[in-house]
Amino acid sequence: MSADIVKPPLIAKKPHAVTAPHGATRNDDYYWLRDDTRKNPEMLAVLNAENVYADTILASSKPTAGILYKEITGRIKQDDSSVPYFKNGYWYYSRFETGKDYAIIARRKATMDAPEEILFDQNNMAAGKGYFSIGEWEISPNNQLVAWAEDSVGRRQYQLFVKDLATGKTFTDVVENIEANIVWADDNQTLFYIEKDPITLLSKRVKTHVLGTKSALDKLVYEELDDSFYMGISRTRSEQFICISVQSTISAEQRCTPAAKPGQFTVIAARQADFEYSADHLNGRWVIRTNWNAPNYKLMTLADSVPVGSRADWQEFIAHQDSVFIEGFELFKSFIAVEERCNALLRIRTLSNDGKNELVASDEAAYTMGLNVNAEPDTAWLRYSYTSLTTPNTIYEVSTKNGERKLLKRDPILGGYNPDDYVTERQWASARDGTKIPVSIVYKKGFKKDGKAALLQYAYGSYGLSSDPRFSVVNVSLLDRGMVYAIAHIRGGQEMGRAWYDNGKLFNKINTFTDFIDVTRYLVKEGYAKSDRVAAYGGSAGGLLMGAISNMASKDYTLIISQVPFVDVVTTMLDESIPLTTNEFDEWGNPAQKNYYDYMLSYSPYDQIKHQEYPTVFVGTGLWDSQVQYFEPAKYVAKLRDFKTGNNPVVFRVNMEAGHGGKSGRFQRYKETSEQFAYMLEVLGVR
Repeated sequence: MSADIVKPPLIAKKPHAVTAPHGATRNDDYYWLRDDTRKNPEMLAVLNAENVYADTILASSKPTAGILYKEITGRIKQDDSSVPYFKNGYWYYSRFETGKDYAIIARRKATMDAPEEILFDQNNMAAGKGYFSIGEWEISPNNQLVAWAEDSVGRRQYQLFVKDLATGKTFTDVVENIEANIVWADDNQTLFYIEKDPITLLSKRVKTHVLGTKSALDKLVYEELDDSFYMGISRTRSEQFICISVQSTISAEQRCTPAAKPGQFTVIAARQADFEYSADHLNGRWVIRTNWNAPNYKLMTLADSVPVGSRADWQEFIAHQDSVFIEGFELFKSFIAVEERCNALLRIRTLSNDGKNELVASDEAAYTMGLNVNAEPDTAWLRYSYTSLTTPNTIYEVSTKNGERKLLKRDPILGGYNPDDYVTERQWASARDGTKIPVSIVYKKGFKKDGKAALLQYAYGSYGLSSDPRFSVVNVSLLDRGMVYAIAHIRGGQEMGRAWYDNGKLFNKINTFTDFIDVTRYLVKEGYAKSDRVAAYGGSAGGLLMGAISNMASKDYTLIISQVPFVDVVTTMLDESIPLTTNEFDEWGNPAQKNYYDYMLSYSPYDQIKHQEYPTVFVGTGLWDSQVQYFEPAKYVAKLRDFKTGNNPVVFRVNMEAGHGGKSGRFQRYKETSEQFAYMLEVLGVR
C-alpha cells in the first residue's frame, strides 16, 4: 500500500540549534521528540500515531506474518533443555515447558538422577510484566544462596536480589540501578556489584553489599573517573581472586584482590593508550592476552612469585601472528583453549601441558566455533559449540588426550528440516579500493544463479564485533521461499584481524558503508539476486550502516530494515549525558573537535538525508532503549519522510514496553521478526 494512499502522521517542526564547542551550528526541527522522562503527551502521541500508521501499512502482510510466526515457532522444540554442566558439586541446566516464554533454571546435586532444585521459574517471575530479564546469577561458594540481577523495564538498570535456596525465601535486601555483573566473596555474605550512573547509565563504582544491611551503607571499593571506560567484575579461573576490569576502545586495566579476604586491589599493569590486556589465573600463574607489540594479540604468562604490576616480567607463551587474531582463551589444569580467527573463521586451538598443539576439527568450509560452558578446570575434555548457516547450534566435547569427540546436543529443528537441503558458500567480493571482503552465503539446494532471486543482506561492522555465520531458525522460512541470505563481513568488525577493525572506524568509517554496497553489487553481478529484489538489514550500529547506505546508494536497495538504529551520530556524540557517548569517542571520534565533527557529519544518516527517492524503509525501536535512545530513529523517520521523493513508504514500529533488544521471552521476539520479514516478502515480491 503506497504512501500516497495512506498518509503518515504529521509531525510538528520546532527549530532547535545544536551547537558544537567549536561554533558549528545545525538546525534540528525534530529535536523536541526527545523526552528523557518518556512522559511527554505530545511525544507519546506521535509514537502511538506511528504504530497506527504501521498497522495500516502492514495490514496486507499481516496474514503472512502470522504464517511466518507459526513456521518459525513450529521449528522450535518447546520442551527443550540445555546440556547440563557440573560446578562445585551440582549439575546446572535450564529447561523450557511447552507454551511458555521463559526458561526454568535448575540444578541437581552430584548426579542428574538427584531431585531437581528450581533456582528460578522465570515464567512466574515475569507474570504481569511487559518486559523481564535476568542478566546474571551467581551461586554462593557454599552452594546455599543465589544472587541475581533483574531488569523489568528493558533499560538495563538492574536490581540485585538474593534468595536462600534451602527455604526459597528471598532476602529483603534490594540494590537498585546496577550492572548485571555480580560476584560473591568467599564469606558467603559479601557481594561485589557495579553501580551505574542514573543519568548516563555508565558503570561508575564497584561496591560491596553485606547481606542483612541497608544498601545505603554499601562500601565503595573502586570508582572509575574516566567516562570512556566500561567496567566489569569477575572471579579468576582459580577462584582465588576477584578482579575489576576496565576497558575502553584503546586501553584496559585490571586490578585484583584475594577472594578469601578481599582488601587492597592490586593493578596487574597500569593503563596507557593503545595498550590492552586481560588476565586470568590458574595453576600458580597468570595468563595474559595482550596487544603489547602485537596488533592481533598474543598470550603471555606471569608466575605467582613475581610481583604483579610490571610488564617487564611477562613471558611470551603464544607469539603474535599477522594472519591469526587471538580472540580469547580459557584455562584448564592440563591445557589451554584459545579462540582464534583466521580467514574470517572463528576456530579453537588447544595447547596441552605436554606440548601438544592442535586445532579442533571442523566439518564445513564456513562455520563458527566457540568455547561453551567449561565450569570445571580439572578435566581433559573441552566443551565447545559449532554452527554454520546450515548446521543448527551443536555442543561437542573433545578429548585433549586422544582427540575423541562426543556429540552432546544439536538443537532440534522440527518440521522436517534437513541441513543437506541447503548450501552454504564463502565468497570474496572486491571492494572499490581492491580489498577482498569475505561474504557468507546460504540458499536452498537447487537454486540457480540466474539473477532472478530475492536477497537479504546483513552486516554490523562496528566495535570490532564480528558477524559470524550462524544458523538461524528464522532464515529457513526465507530460504524455503527461494531467497538468498548473505552476511557481508565488512571492515569495522574483526573477522580478518585487528587491522580489519582499525580500517573501519574513526577516519576510516566510510569503508564500512562502501564495503557493504560493493558486496551487494558483487552478489547482483554474480547472479545471486535481481537488482530490484535486494533487501538490507542491520541493527544498532548496523542501523547506522543502513542509514548510510540508503543515503549513498538508494537505488541498490528495494527495502531497508533498520532496527534500533544509531542514526543521529553527531548530535548524540556531542551530548555526554546520553548513555554510551563518552565510552565511544575512540570508536567514532569526538565531534567537539572540528576534524572529527566534519568527518562524522559527512556520513551521519540523519544529517545526510537528501531530496532523492529512497527505498522502502522499515524502522524499529523500543521506547526504553538505553543503548540507542528512541528519539534517534523517531527524528530520522520524520526527517526522511520530509525530504524523500517518490511513494515508497517509511514504516516506523515502536515497541512501547521494550529496550534495545526488543521484547523479552523466546517467542515474543519472533512476532517482531515475522512482522518485518512478512513485509519484506511483500515488497520483494516473494510468494
